[in-house]
Amino acid sequence: MRHPLLLVKPTAVPPLHPEFRPAVLGNRAFLKAVEESGKAVPLRIAVERGDGSVSTFETKAFASDAELAEANLTYAERLVKFLLWQRGGWKVTIGGPKEIGEYIKQVYSPSGERAFDYEFMGETVYEKPFTVEITDAESVPSTSEATAPLGRHLAGCRVGFDLGASDRKTSAVIDGEDVFTEEIPWDPKDATDWHYHYEGIKHSIQRAIEHLPRVDAIGGSSAGVYINNRAMVASLFRSVPKDDFEAHIKPVFEHLADEFGVTLDVVNDGEVTALAGSMSLEANAVLGVAMGSSEAAGYVTPDGNITGWLNELAFAPVDYAPEAPEDEWSGDIGCGVQYFCQQGVMRLAANGGLEFDPERSVPERLEDVQAWMLEGNETVAKIYESIGLCLGYTIAHYADFYDIEKMLILGRVTTGPGGDMILDLAQKILADEFPEVSEKMECMLPNEKLRRVGQAIAAASLPVL
Repeated sequence: MRHPLLLVKPTAVPPLHPEFRPAVLGNRAFLKAVEESGKAVPLRIAVERGDGSVSTFETKAFASDAELAEANLTYAERLVKFLLWQRGGWKVTIGGPKEIGEYIKQVYSPSGERAFDYEFMGETVYEKPFTVEITDAESVPSTSEATAPLGRHLAGCRVGFDLGASDRKTSAVIDGEDVFTEEIPWDPKDATDWHYHYEGIKHSIQRAIEHLPRVDAIGGSSAGVYINNRAMVASLFRSVPKDDFEAHIKPVFEHLADEFGVTLDVVNDGEVTALAGSMSLEANAVLGVAMGSSEAAGYVTPDGNITGWLNELAFAPVDYAPEAPEDEWSGDIGCGVQYFCQQGVMRLAANGGLEFDPERSVPERLEDVQAWMLEGNETVAKIYESIGLCLGYTIAHYADFYDIEKMLILGRVTTGPGGDMILDLAQKILADEFPEVSEKMECMLPNEKLRRVGQAIAAASLPVL
């Protein structure tokens, strides 16, 4: 369901994605109409994570008897979806008009449209049955969560690694200075043998250790959800059979720590993206977004800590158009993974009629796109123009959910002049249409080295000696 009230055409239309209907414009149109109706009522949504922490989001909706009350369903469902993938949770409490809660409970059920999210957020990540509780706004629990420091430990001889879908990045670091960096191609997503993953990660770590007089600690980042260094779910290991995943992949980093005989800490790659940004900028309130094989995001709070949030913005909705592209994993449409990563580049390239050598992998095709950009290819320029315009509206959307002072954009998609175009256009959208966001927030690209291996270096700082 997509109510037309929330389908707002942007002023700046992405040339290779003219159907784009930014979530931020839809939400703002909805809230404006709610205020003007004279029938606004409170809507409070709380999501609870496995440790009992609660994040509560407060907004407004139409009263049940309002003429546009049906628009509440689109607004609330997309909001719940965003909050689940931003903050995480096995339990959702809806406080507001009863029909909103009933709709969310039906959609987020084993037979509902968001059955994937029901299973993922429940049994897969938090190992509890996913629950939707319906109540009045006043009875929704208030926010109750803690933050914790992450990384920034630079003393000693360390190894840092970052596991991507197309390569493994590794750094050897001595007292905060990298003395060796390496990227090794691999193809983990189709590998069914758990040994492939174990031996590949082990090999990269050993390569870095060879450039150190000793190894004191190992830190790593990877896409997925990691709790206490255990892989709860990760796209890199999607092809490993369930029994092997439970026996060998879930504890893979514990086994590697035992083999190397040192502390080994691994966290979500988005968190390390934000940590790398905070460390390089010497600033806090940082949202880092890495556009690589997927969209990875992480957040450092204004006090320099991290939250217990998932920050899996690849699967958070950014486009409300009914024709928005579908994510092959979750089955949902209009989520960041189809816009701000290699997949997004390939989708836009197809829209522009570009053709590739069928033998070329997706990372190699991205290299082709970047080479064509240097040659002045007009269609390729439209790819980066489309990404930049979509990103500008999406950053404004993110700012409704995060307190951001610095926005760091990095990853393979931002390599070369295309990255500069993406940033310039995103900043223009913010300045022209969201000046209140633009004045508070600074968006930036890191230097070329930090774009490609900065996460591995920051990851090395994770363990405490």
